[in-house]
Amino acid sequence: MREQIVEKVKNAGVVGAGGAGFPTHVKINAEVDTVLVNGASCEPLLMSDPYIMEHELDVMIEGLQAVLDATGAKRGVICIKGKHKKAVSTIKEAVAKDTTGRLEFFELKDFYPAGDEQVLVREVTGRTVPEAGIPLQVGVVVSNTESLYNIANAMKEIPLTERYVTVTGEIAQDMVVKVPVGTIVSDLLAFAGGAKISDYRVVDGGPMVGRVLPDTDQPVTKTTSGLIVLDPEHNVVKGKIKDPEAIKRMTGSICCQCTQCTELCPRHLLGHAIQPHKLMRSLSSLVKDPEAVKTALLCCECGACEKFACPMGLSPREVNAMIRKELMKEGIRWSGNGEEPENHPMRETRYIPTKRLMQRLDILKYDTHPGMPEETFVPERVAIPLAQHIGAPATCLVKEGDRVKKGDFIGEIPEKALGARIHASIDGVVTSTEGGVVKISRG
Repeated sequence: MREQIVEKVKNAGVVGAGGAGFPTHVKINAEVDTVLVNGASCEPLLMSDPYIMEHELDVMIEGLQAVLDATGAKRGVICIKGKHKKAVSTIKEAVAKDTTGRLEFFELKDFYPAGDEQVLVREVTGRTVPEAGIPLQVGVVVSNTESLYNIANAMKEIPLTERYVTVTGEIAQDMVVKVPVGTIVSDLLAFAGGAKISDYRVVDGGPMVGRVLPDTDQPVTKTTSGLIVLDPEHNVVKGKIKDPEAIKRMTGSICCQCTQCTELCPRHLLGHAIQPHKLMRSLSSLVKDPEAVKTALLCCECGACEKFACPMGLSPREVNAMIRKELMKEGIRWSGNGEEPENHPMRETRYIPTKRLMQRLDILKYDTHPGMPEETFVPERVAIPLAQHIGAPATCLVKEGDRVKKGDFIGEIPEKALGARIHASIDGVVTSTEGGVVKISRG
């Protein structure tokens, strides 16, 4: 049974919808005792997970049952924050009706980053993932709500061609909307009534770990969870576009070694060796600590240090990322012992409340819990990247001038490589395949 489920998920091109896009057929090809449904909506403002649980829970549970069958897990735990009361009620009702005895519900506290998969594993199971490890090492698979929704479709031979996106911020109508993969951001913003300000930037993803798009001529990918329209001077935007050399200069001259970045680091609190304040100190030519530098490999880049902990407005996250990039370029990897670390004794008193975080980010006014628009968004064009997942880009199977239909297979996983298949998301004609992007127009 596992082989059949894995093959269907592979054929459908399903990848992790809530993170970096790890190919799901690889993740579920394992044997574990527990599957966790990550509906934490870890990033502030993003609402597609609660929406799916409120309106498409039956479909999501079909996907969860398939993953339980594939992995042999006896427990499928649906996790969501208690503040999403409508979704919580819907889930509890579904669990009560479950006849398999495999489904459970877990109410998460409203803190950041509750949706980090290693934090989630600890909260729900009490197990701690080893340093630089994955949940599989403690018998757990973590899957995002929308990923399970897509797995359910895969069981019906329906490929991944659409995704739910939260559109919010300085926009005329904030919404959660299902759009074809490859939808151009400017077209989606126009559907939402356009920006309320003339000069703006768009964050792809959440305010903590999302990236600022260079322009709005960019496509929605399988991993695009949200689009946040903000003023260019907003602190969420400015914190993401700092010059690396400026970050180094500021760190070297301003960091006072208060250790707050370390004291509130979620991975440090799990017992991992990372201490961001030592990484900040390592930028000084007066300090040589090669072992401390290596701990940058343990950073999950959640941004808690940057957006909440640092009283000086510095970015340990960016420093960690720069150091890690250099370490990986040199082929340096973390050599952990594979054992479960001992959690920090103060861990459970150092949760970062989501509401306080939103106040700090100045985004509380956008926390409106939007719903779906009454009309369906149907774009006239899409631009589908062949690389929108962890691993190798897909090999293009179409050429300019080809007519395709929604769901047609247009990108294959390279032989013996980690990757995901790509499908056409609308009916139309291929207008270009240049630059690793398949462009399709209805016209």
